[in-house]
Parts: sequence; C-alpha cells; structure tokens
Amino acid sequence: MTERYDCHYCKESLFGKKYVLREENPYCVKCYESLYSNTCEDCKKPIGCNTRDLSYKDRHWHEECFQCFQCKRSLVDKPFSTKDDQLLCTECYSNEYSSKCHECKKTIMPGSRKMEHKGNSWHETCFTCQRCQQPIGTKSFIPKENQNFCVPCYEKQFAMQCVHCKKVWVAVSTSPLKSVSGTMTASTVGSAQSPWWAEVSSPSVTTSCALSVAKTSDWQAASGRRI
Repeated sequence: MTERYDCHYCKESLFGKKYVLREENPYCVKCYESLYSNTCEDCKKPIGCNTRDLSYKDRHWHEECFQCFQCKRSLVDKPFSTKDDQLLCTECYSNEYSSKCHECKKTIMPGSRKMEHKGNSWHETCFTCQRCQQPIGTKSFIPKENQNFCVPCYEKQFAMQCVHCKKVWVAVSTSPLKSVSGTMTASTVGSAQSPWWAEVSSPSVTTSCALSVAKTSDWQAASGRRI
C-alpha cells in the first residue's frame, strides 16, 4: 500500500507533481506561491517558483524586472548603484550623479576612490603635489594659490629658515583617521602660529558605491515518493 504524500496546506496529493519544501513541509506550487512568494518591486506581481528571485536589502525582483531605471538594461550579475531607491547601472549613475575630477575633468566612476577637499573632488591618482607630482593620498598637504603641495615640497620651496640654526620651520601634520564606513578620512589642523605659514590640510577619502545583488535559492522540483 502506498503512503500518501500531500501538500501541507491544501492536502492535495503531490504524487507525480512538483512541490517545494519549506521547514521540511511539502507544498504544491500553487499553495507555496500564494503563501510565501515575494512580490516584485517593479511589476508588483508575485515571484513564482519558475523564475529567479533576485534580492537586495530585503527587496525582490523578477530576473527580467531587475534593470536600470533609466536605460532599462538588465542588471543581472552586473554592478549597480542606487539613488532614491531606484536601481541604476554604473554608467547612468555616473553620468547623472558622479563627481567630476577637479584636475582631469573626467567622471569619477562608482566603485573608485576619490579625494575631496573644500567642495572639490579628484581621482586618487590626480590628487598630486604640484612640485614633485607624486600622489598625496591621505597625507597632509598645504594649498597655495589653488595648487596643492606635500609638506616636504612646500618646506623646500616656500618655508623660511631659522636665522640661528638654518633649519626650516616644520609643519604641524595630522594622521589619517578611520571612519565607521571603512573609508579613510583625515582631520584638518592649523599650523604653528607664524606669519608665513599656510594652513595644513588633509583630504577626506570616499568610495563611490557599486553594489551587487544576491539571489535566493532556486525552487525544488520532485515527484511524490513511494514507501
């Protein structure tokens, strides 16, 4: 005699039918979708068992609905950004919202580090000392006449020497601090009180967002069992 194998909810036989296991209980496809399927953020329809359920921050989409809000290109398995809860491909996001480098005037793409100081932004490789042309990074620097100098170069080119010991006046520097987000930032400090000295500054470092999406497990399909 064959033991029955029924849907946990409607009690219909599952023999020879597809079903889904949830907490070790079997459900027919119809019952599972009506009870547990997620609703697509785009089309507002249930995400059935016969399609991929793509999720991001507790929001869900059909595979075909997971696309850029502006250009409508698919974002499946691609990096993307969000703005006002809307999904955007990196190209549309950068064209609309990304900062422009103060040096090369090109877009700072999402996912790349950028240097910021007094409302301006730079690519990390474009934020360089005017004298030695080396990237300043998170080290202290001194702005002078819309140009930025690392502290050693500023001292060589502009610093005054002590009349007695012939040594240059040394800048007061600052060490980078790590923010909660994991990006490197640095506080700004003033120099020692002397008439020739400029303000010693440190840039903040941020990373534009580029996100990825997780997918839920595919549904199980099996026939009923005999004992």
